[in-house]
Amino acid sequence: MTSRRNFGNNWWARRWLDVLESFGWASRLQRGRAYARRGNVLSIDLAPGLVKAKVQGSRPRPYDVKIKIKPLSDGEWTRVIEALASQAAFAARLLAGEMPDDIEEAFTGVSLSLFPHAAGDIVTSCTCPDWANPCKHIAAVYYLLGEKFDSDPFLLFLLRGREKEAIIKALREKRAALAGGPSLPVKKEEEMEPVPEESSSPPELPVDPVDFWQSGEGLDAFQVNMHPPAVPGVVLKRLGPPPFGRYARDFYQLLNSYYQEISRKAYELAYDAGEDGSQV
Repeated sequence: MTSRRNFGNNWWARRWLDVLESFGWASRLQRGRAYARRGNVLSIDLAPGLVKAKVQGSRPRPYDVKIKIKPLSDGEWTRVIEALASQAAFAARLLAGEMPDDIEEAFTGVSLSLFPHAAGDIVTSCTCPDWANPCKHIAAVYYLLGEKFDSDPFLLFLLRGREKEAIIKALREKRAALAGGPSLPVKKEEEMEPVPEESSSPPELPVDPVDFWQSGEGLDAFQVNMHPPAVPGVVLKRLGPPPFGRYARDFYQLLNSYYQEISRKAYELAYDAGEDGSQV
C-alpha cells in the first residue's frame, strides 16, 4: 500500500489505479511500477481521449506507447454539465479550479462514469515485442498518469474528451442560464413605452457643507449582509500561483494567509457593528 501512495495521493489517482486493477490487470501493473519509479517513462503527452508516451526499455531506442480512452459523446457531456450546474456545491468548486471529492456522483446520477467503465473502454499499443496487454511499459504509463492526476485532476476530464477550459465555459454559461431564467419576449417598437427625456438641469446640492456629507434618508434602509464564501480564496484559486519562479508557491501561500486574515477581521467588525445595533 505504501508504494501505491507514491503514485496516488488523492482519491482520483487512487481510484484510477483501483479501476485498472478491477479489470484483472493487477499482476501486469505490478511489473510496470518499478519502471515508473526508475524514471523509464521519458515523456508523456495528453490530448482529449489520448495518451502518448515514450518508455525506455531494455533496448537503446525507447518504445512508443499509446493509450486511447473512450471519450464521452457531446450528448453525454451535456448531461454531465447539466448535472454539475444544477448543484451549487459542484459548480462553485469546479469554477474555482477545484475537483470535488464526490464528483463521481454527478456522473453516476446521469448513468455515466468518469473513469473507464470496462477494459474495452481502453485501447493500447506499444512497440515492444511483449504480446501481453498491458505490457510493463504501458503499465508504467498508467502509474505516471495517476501521478499526473494528483497534480491536475482535471486531466481526467481531458481523457474523457473535454478540456478544462471547455468544462468551465459550459458550466459558467449553464449556471448563468439557470440564474437568469427564461428570457423576456422582445416587444415591437410600437409597443415600447416612450423613454422620458433627461432633465437638463443638475440636481440641487446642499448649501451647507455639513449637510453635504450627511447620509440622508435614502441610506436608512441600506443593509449589507456578510457571509463567508462557499469556496475560500476563490479569486486566488482561479488565478493560481503567480509567475515568480521558485518563489511563486511561497508568495501564493503568504497572500492567501493575508486574504484569510482580512476576511476574518471584516467578519469580526461586521459582527461587532451588528451587536451595537447599527445596520451592517
